Amino acid sequence: MVQLHVEKTIFAPPDKVFDWLADPVNLNTAPLIVTSGWAKDSPPPGPGAIRTGFAIGLWFREEITAYDPPHSYSYLIVKSVPAFDHEGGTLTFTPDGDGTHVDWVSTYRHPGRGGGKPMEALTSRLLPWNFRAILDGCAKALER
Repeated sequence: MVQLHVEKTIFAPPDKVFDWLADPVNLNTAPLIVTSGWAKDSPPPGPGAIRTGFAIGLWFREEITAYDPPHSYSYLIVKSVPAFDHEGGTLTFTPDGDGTHVDWVSTYRHPGRGGGKPMEALTSRLLPWNFRAILDGCAKALER
């Protein structure tokens, strides 16, 4: 099982940081993400909303499982290529002086049909790099 944990303080209000990070279009700031957005059949942002994305070597469809603006939201990858057994991911937003501390945790494994342990060795290095790039993109967009 792989647990990723990335955090950053962004010098912007929690509501702005939450809104920016909850919008799947902004996932495109990750180096490996080619395109992402709300699925055509998705309900409005909130529990049950569906995000999709295509990255170099990866396609995913994830469902928002909890949505508590501007405090936290959680998601679950429900379909992907390669296969993920995703236990879920959560972003938590905590006021921190003049900014917002973002804590991002995601736990998963790749079953054998999804590449197993060799794929976990690869994604456990690539995904945190991309998560950090998304947080850096948020800081660049919101900090003045």
